[in-house]
Amino acid sequence: VGSISEEETCEKLKGLIQRQVQMCKRNLEVMDSVRRGAQLAIEECQYQFRNRRWNCSTLDTLPVFGKVVTQGTREAAFVYAISSAGVAFAVTRACSSGELDKCGCDRTVQGGSPQGFQWSGCSDNIAYGVAFSQSFVDIRERSKGASSNRALMNLHNNEAGRKAILNNMRVECKCHGVSGSCEFKTCWKAMPPFRKVGNILKEKFDGATEVEQSEIGSTKVLVPKNSQFKPHTDEDLVYLDSSPDFCDHDLKNGVLGTSGRQCNKTSKAIDGCELMCCGRGFHTDEVEVVERCSCKFHWCCSVKCKPCHRVVEIHTCR
Repeated sequence: VGSISEEETCEKLKGLIQRQVQMCKRNLEVMDSVRRGAQLAIEECQYQFRNRRWNCSTLDTLPVFGKVVTQGTREAAFVYAISSAGVAFAVTRACSSGELDKCGCDRTVQGGSPQGFQWSGCSDNIAYGVAFSQSFVDIRERSKGASSNRALMNLHNNEAGRKAILNNMRVECKCHGVSGSCEFKTCWKAMPPFRKVGNILKEKFDGATEVEQSEIGSTKVLVPKNSQFKPHTDEDLVYLDSSPDFCDHDLKNGVLGTSGRQCNKTSKAIDGCELMCCGRGFHTDEVEVVERCSCKFHWCCSVKCKPCHRVVEIHTCR
C-alpha cells in the first residue's frame, strides 16, 4: 500500500471493516504509521519463524497470512500479537519524531537516579501508541461482540503484543558537558527495539496456553483447557486449536508445506533436514557463491576487495 493521504484511499484499503475505514478517514495523518507498523510486523514474524515449518509467508490474498490465521492456533495468536505491537510501536515512534500533530513526546514521565539527579526528557509517547492500537486494531473484534471464543482470544493476544512493549520500556540517557563529561544528563523513557519485542513474543509463542471458554458470573472468560496448568497472565499468548504439522501443501487450510524449503543438514532442531522435510528426504545441490575477500583499506578512503569463489552445498526438502 502506498501513502495514505486522502480519504478515498481508506475506502480502497482491503481487509478493513467499515468502522476501521471511518477511523482511517478521521486519522489520515496516523495511517502511514499504521501501514509501517503492519510491514514491521510481517518482517519480524518472518524473521522469527525463518527456520520453522510455518515461516510466516504472506500470500496475495486476504488475510495476507492465508487461512492459517483464521483458525485459532498459536500461529494466529502470534500474528495478532505482533501486528498489534507493530501498530503501537510505529505510531509511538511517529509521535516522538514529531511527524504527527495529534501527539508529541511524553513530558509527564519523570524519575530520579541513584546519584540523586532528577530527569524528564522527550520520552516515547507509548500511551498514545497503545491507545490508538487498541482503538484501531481491537475494533474488528469488538464490532462483532467480544463474547465468542475467537474474539476473546484475539483481544487477549492483541493486548499481549502491546504489553511486550509497555513492560519493557527502558530509561536512556545522554551526557552533556565539556569534552563529553557527564556534567549534565538528559534522560527519557524509550521503547525496546522491535527485534526485542519479536523475541519476547516468540518466547510467549513457544509457551502459549491452550484455553477454552468459561463463565464467571455473566462474564465469558478464557481459562486453561488443562486445569492443572497455572492461569495465563495478560502477557502470555493463548490459543484454542491445535496447529497442523505444516508438512504438506494443503490449499484448503492455507498451508504451503515444506517442499522446496532449504534445511540444515547438520542440525537436529526444527530447521534440520529430518524435521523440516517431515521425513520425505532432501535434495543436495552444489552452488558456486562469490564473496568479497582479501579486503584492503587504501588511504584515503576506499576499501578494495578481491572476488573469491567457493562451492557450497544447498539442501532442499523433497
